[in-house]
Amino acid sequence: MNKLNSILILFIVAFSAGIQASDLAKEKRWADQVVDAILDGEATWMNDGTSDFLGIYTEAEENKGRAVIVMHGTGIHPDWQQVIQPLRVGLTEHNWNTLSIQMPILPNEAEYPEYAPLYDEVAPRIDAAIEYLKKNGSKQIVLIGHSQGASMTAYYLSTSKQDIQGFVAIGMAAFADDPRMDVIRSLQKINVPLLDIYGDDDLEITMKSIGARAEAAKKAGNKSYTQVEVAGSNHTFDDKEDDLVEAVAKWLEKLPSK
Repeated sequence: MNKLNSILILFIVAFSAGIQASDLAKEKRWADQVVDAILDGEATWMNDGTSDFLGIYTEAEENKGRAVIVMHGTGIHPDWQQVIQPLRVGLTEHNWNTLSIQMPILPNEAEYPEYAPLYDEVAPRIDAAIEYLKKNGSKQIVLIGHSQGASMTAYYLSTSKQDIQGFVAIGMAAFADDPRMDVIRSLQKINVPLLDIYGDDDLEITMKSIGARAEAAKKAGNKSYTQVEVAGSNHTFDDKEDDLVEAVAKWLEKLPSK
């Protein structure tokens, strides 16, 4: 291969990566809307190595040196009123510090499979969030993800060596068009305590993979895997936010303290 061809290939790879990166302009628009409207917690900015991203840190009523990182679903923000805000605020009443972070996102018209390349941008953000929490005194850290945020977190845990004490997957589905989005594949590599929670009226893709998710955890040898179904709840736990928070808090209390 001559030098010109090598340069051309490098240019194409770099250009493609730029196209697939998170929509930072959309992240900024979300941040402009969110920051001034925060009632509980404070906005904080972290850096994933290439850009700053928004987080909302909320201290527990009694700081016990433990925290959760909350990750939203497709295309939204860290103070989303469904699922995310109830968890990031509600869990502080159970003495967990919370840090809800902006996940990589694409323009509104993007199709779900187009998110696959963004999974590679997840680890630097979670790692930055972990570092932030440690600097603020949290030693016990649990990851919580909703919908695609759960899938992204599962992929992160299947590849990361970070010391994480637990994972709460909410409304997780098994997409397999791309290996990074294949939750079943990820679950086969995860051994941290794991709560797989969903509504009894959740998305069809979530309900259809209930058995496969449990089997994948069994294959991983994960003896601390638990499935919980919330009665009367849909994918976004509308009117069941308190039930979701209580179920998650109850599971968190069973984790060994660090």
